[in-house]
Amino acid sequence: MEHSNAKSKIGFIGWFKQKWDSEPLFSTAIALLIMIVLQTLVLGFDYDSFGEWFQAWLNNWINILRNNAATGIIALGMTLVIMTGGIDLAVGSTLVAIGAMLMMLIDAGTKGILAGFGLTGAPAFIVAIIIVLIFGYLLGAANGLLVTLGRTPPFIATLGTMMVFRSVTQHFMQGYNPTVPVDFLQLASFQIGNFMIMPIIYWAIIAIILHYVSKRTTFGRQIIAVGSNEKAAKLSGVNVNKVKFHVYALMGLLVAFASTIQVSRIGAMDFANAGRGLEMDAIAAAVVGGTSMMGGRGSIVGTVFGMLIIAVMNNLLNLFGVPPFLRDAFKGFIVIAAVLLQRKERI
Repeated sequence: MEHSNAKSKIGFIGWFKQKWDSEPLFSTAIALLIMIVLQTLVLGFDYDSFGEWFQAWLNNWINILRNNAATGIIALGMTLVIMTGGIDLAVGSTLVAIGAMLMMLIDAGTKGILAGFGLTGAPAFIVAIIIVLIFGYLLGAANGLLVTLGRTPPFIATLGTMMVFRSVTQHFMQGYNPTVPVDFLQLASFQIGNFMIMPIIYWAIIAIILHYVSKRTTFGRQIIAVGSNEKAAKLSGVNVNKVKFHVYALMGLLVAFASTIQVSRIGAMDFANAGRGLEMDAIAAAVVGGTSMMGGRGSIVGTVFGMLIIAVMNNLLNLFGVPPFLRDAFKGFIVIAAVLLQRKERI
């Protein structure tokens, strides 16, 4: 009742502006709704029946979500990193390094590591995934140690590891083309009701878990505290370095999940070019979703919305035939607009 009275006093426009200025999730949801409407209009309605139109609409959305699931998972981790006041520019190179490790482990050819020990099929896949998850955690932990114990600015630390991880991977993988077993592709291509939605399910599960962690756990509250005011967090008894370390290590773990999904979805990886620009996509999704680059504010749900906005925009640009080299320009404009339009008070 009080909400209705307040809304009637200030009017709809005033209420809308107030919500837009004070709630990042509200403005992101409105932007996503606009993108969905545009996407629907561009697809058109020239179909013989509503069922045929809906099927085309649904297939388009499944393709969008499936193709962006791996990036979406990385964007979730990037949100937590940015919330601490940090940044991780190495996610693309980390993805490539982990992908290379995974493909060497499960290689169906004569050089396959696990096959050399007589381990193939599902047992090999399980062992390989466990190994790469640990490997991803360690790579993320390396960034965390540089930022905490090394007291290196996150930008510099992850810029350095970005070059190291990709360079070392390319060196060891030159001339080697692992063959991904067909059965491994089922991790991403297994059909549920004629739809290949497994990457979407993985993304949704991880988003739900991280939403709970960020909103309902002590660790989540500590992330916000560290990003909001590091000195105040220390005085409150928060182990700032420990929080930062775990966030970067978690980032590496999430990249490992994303890399596994990517390999199982595509069945290959271009070690020279895969993951390039991935850090910018993840940062863009987080910022568009309302995460403050100054730290201390962010939302997992907002990042999911932000990732969907970026994904739909990319799809629209493709449908409009915009040259590939210009698409990043549009993405840059959206990020700048998000920062300019969402000048809200930090929580």
